[in-house]
Amino acid sequence: MDLPTLTDAEASLLYDMRALLTRAIADADGALPFDSYMEKALYAPGLGYYANSRRKFGEAGDFVTAPEVSSLFSQCLARQVAECLHNLDDGSVLEFGAGSGRMAADLLAELDALNALPQRYLILELSPSLQQTQLATLRDRVPHLLARVEWLQRMPGSGLQAVVLGNELLDAMPVQRFRRHAGAWQELSVGVEDDVLCDRWTGLRSPGLAEALAQIWPDPDGVQEGYSSEVNLRLAPWLQALAASMSRGYVILADYGYTQREYYHPERCQGTLICHFRHRVHADPYLLPGLQDITASVDFSAVARAGVKTGFALAGLTTQAHFLLDSGLEQHLSASDPMQVRQHMQLMQGAKKLTLPSEMGERFKVIALARNAPAELLGFRTRDLRERL
Repeated sequence: MDLPTLTDAEASLLYDMRALLTRAIADADGALPFDSYMEKALYAPGLGYYANSRRKFGEAGDFVTAPEVSSLFSQCLARQVAECLHNLDDGSVLEFGAGSGRMAADLLAELDALNALPQRYLILELSPSLQQTQLATLRDRVPHLLARVEWLQRMPGSGLQAVVLGNELLDAMPVQRFRRHAGAWQELSVGVEDDVLCDRWTGLRSPGLAEALAQIWPDPDGVQEGYSSEVNLRLAPWLQALAASMSRGYVILADYGYTQREYYHPERCQGTLICHFRHRVHADPYLLPGLQDITASVDFSAVARAGVKTGFALAGLTTQAHFLLDSGLEQHLSASDPMQVRQHMQLMQGAKKLTLPSEMGERFKVIALARNAPAELLGFRTRDLRERL
């Protein structure tokens, strides 16, 4: 991979992160489970990708998310949130991992325009540097609403009545990686050889991994030799903790991914793990730990199954394009003044990137879960994909 030259600060961070990982691998007897490696590479205090102070989002970062492509994403999402808050007779919004703060700011502004502001806008964010970025964004864009915003560092206690939001949240959860080898399943761990991070394949060791693979492949004899992929074993515990915190509410998650049948299709035989660094995409999770994002696509069948098992009702699954169209995209576009040429063209270009199948429209999905609340939502009226799960 042709990489840009690292700054001195980036080179120093990379050195420290590799030293941290080398110690963790030694403590794990030379084989650190991949999910633990991914967790440290992304979230180690001060060094992990989401815990250090490097810029990550937008054109000057490593990737662009839907809220940064266009404010249309958050404006449409606000209409769905407003309906949910109405169904709850008030309540809060809880956003997990608010990134640059753009979605929070645009969402609050639109909810204000709709006269549907929540009691509180909670942001669960573990990174101090990202908290500061979010605060600066909110102070710049919606200073009159800043008093409603509160930052959390852990899941709220019981009794929460809220609309929970996560945009590109699940893809950043650490995953287990596995492969089929010599008629048996193997699990990937990370080792060190000649000071270089490398694969260490072992038998299945992580609790729950064998059961998860048996659910996907009740009869694995037909799985091709060398087939490899990943599975998110942290999803179900996260939803369980969320359910324990909520008395009533909704969970709305937008991310890229597939149904289980599509995710583990034989033709997708090397999994979905990808890395981002300065808008370059590659598949080597060992290349720049701490400097690169590491993500895996979402298995929406697993999200739905875990949600229902923990007491949520499945309220909808659809493509990002159909969710935005059902949530008022065309009304926002029709309200744009074509005489304001530059602004109008930016809005139209943003709408295309958010909705075209060749861009984000089909690859990104939106799933909604309801807890003790009505499960018919406006964002899923036109195209509901629940039957595919």
